[in-house]
Amino acid sequence: MTTIEQLYQIYLKHPAISTDTRKIVPGSIFFALKGDKFDANTFAGQAIATGAAYAVIDNPAYQLGEQYILADDVLATLQDLARYHRRQLKIPVIGLTGTNGKTTTKELINAVLSQHFNTYATQGNLNNHIGVPLTILSINATHETAVIEMGANHQKEIELLCSIAQPSHGLITNVGKAHLEGFGGVEGVKKGKGELYDYLASQPPKGGVAFVNSDDAVLMKMQQERALKNPIFYGKSEHSSLVFAHITDNSPYLTLQWTNNPTGQSYEVKSQLTGAYNLDNILAAICIGVYFKLSADEINGGISGYQPKNNRSQITQTATNTLICDYYNANPSSMFVAIENLGKLTAKHKVLVLGDMFEMGQESAAEHESVVKKALETNVDERIFIGHDFAASRKSEVGSQKPAVFYSTVEEAIAGLKANPIKNSTVLIKGSRGMALERLVELF
Repeated sequence: MTTIEQLYQIYLKHPAISTDTRKIVPGSIFFALKGDKFDANTFAGQAIATGAAYAVIDNPAYQLGEQYILADDVLATLQDLARYHRRQLKIPVIGLTGTNGKTTTKELINAVLSQHFNTYATQGNLNNHIGVPLTILSINATHETAVIEMGANHQKEIELLCSIAQPSHGLITNVGKAHLEGFGGVEGVKKGKGELYDYLASQPPKGGVAFVNSDDAVLMKMQQERALKNPIFYGKSEHSSLVFAHITDNSPYLTLQWTNNPTGQSYEVKSQLTGAYNLDNILAAICIGVYFKLSADEINGGISGYQPKNNRSQITQTATNTLICDYYNANPSSMFVAIENLGKLTAKHKVLVLGDMFEMGQESAAEHESVVKKALETNVDERIFIGHDFAASRKSEVGSQKPAVFYSTVEEAIAGLKANPIKNSTVLIKGSRGMALERLVELF
């Protein structure tokens, strides 16, 4: 059986990792991972035939020569190889998790740090037990910093990902209502996300550095409970230790003034993001930029140059409407702040288009009703709810004089919007990824 040390020597000569035979990189190492409906051991020969230098397998029946490396468990071997590689890296590694804003914050931190350092950041949504090892193994000797996004839908997952990424610095964006089914409620979410603070607190000799939003009472309590030795605070208050900021404009793009607290100097920066809720995400990136001693011009260049993508707070202009496309994912916490933001925007005609939230477990009915109630209380002109869960909660609108339309499916919504087109409006489209609300965009 090949040891991790021996496999690492092979990896140094063949540092590209492949897990999909449809995307084999010539000279790479293919890891034959198992899925619910497939066993990639059966594709090992195909991987070698299409250019892989080696294939790591855990079924001896497929060991057909020296290019086939037999392991006890392919996934565990991939994770162990990433751990071994991480221990060789002598650079700051920022681990990042949270309920909302993880990816946007990761991209902003990357945009800022990349103004000064050769930075590697998680690509796309490679933030789970497979994606994090692949991310770590993509970091090479030329990189000077790394930003690792860590997602979770149950407890102990962040603990596992920290054991792989071994962050020297960490950030929890927030703790809210998401993946309630897997975490077992909001307290379970706190415990699960808090595993990042647990890891930082455990690091000898002085612990890792945690960047903490001092305006967030939940995060402040979490870091106090763990007696974090190196918290660096940011927020909207001057009492924040490193940086603080406030919004100067949000119509619809966010402009803010931020202050480097130790120097007392203030700067203004205009972003390409919408939503007051993105202030915390931007401020986290500014704080990390200041901590790593970037200049104000470098920090502002990173913030102003970042263009949101993947339908996260992304503004799209059509022939007749302004769309806020935010349908990559949704949970009650992110729904509330997105609804509030549209209510505060200055626009002639404002429309909410909201799709069902998934993975709510036993809280689903109550949470969908609370979102309907919030939408009815908010200063917008039209409200459109899509999905079986929202349709089941329409009793929440009884007695309300505010206009609201409910569709059980996206197909019904498409038919309804074709019959009653929306024009000359600012429209928020938000829902869980599984709703595939991008199908609506061409109707606006």
